[in-house]
Amino acid sequence: MVSGYGFQGCIIVANGMIKILGLDPGLQCTGWGIVQKKENSLSYLAHGVIQTNAKAPLAERLNTLYQGIIEVLEQFQPHEAAVEETFVNQNPASTLKLGMARGVVLFTPASFGLNVFEYSANKVKKSVVGSGHAQKSQVSQMVSWLLPTMPKNVVDDAADALAVAICHAHHRELNQKLMNIK
Repeated sequence: MVSGYGFQGCIIVANGMIKILGLDPGLQCTGWGIVQKKENSLSYLAHGVIQTNAKAPLAERLNTLYQGIIEVLEQFQPHEAAVEETFVNQNPASTLKLGMARGVVLFTPASFGLNVFEYSANKVKKSVVGSGHAQKSQVSQMVSWLLPTMPKNVVDDAADALAVAICHAHHRELNQKLMNIK
């Protein structure tokens, strides 16, 4: 159903239903969440985290992220993906490693032909909570309110990933219009 590689615009789905994969990248723990949008309605589908072994070599940790995202893509077959942009860390080595993890998180869905969109943490928070400087607990609480069928006690990384998916669901039509203008 999806052709080409990412960054081309939003997919138009015949029945109006679209599955969106949200990703909150991290080298230690990458959160993922999937929501389904049909017209103006959002529903929860799934969530989880991909954890890496902090003592493993970097290449092994990146492969763990890659394989974990592939598993999610194959199991749930989302139509689009959205990734939270990361902030720059004070420690250059940590920033570089996080950038590598983020590269895997961006590349993997694109390699499956999905369009991949990026959103700043402030835009995600503002889209979900109404404030770009909301606390993690506020984001998690609002995500559970917007997705009432979501299980309780979702870990922060997965709740953040669901928030990214919700943000994209709210902005995808605007993204499509902007892509058509270029």
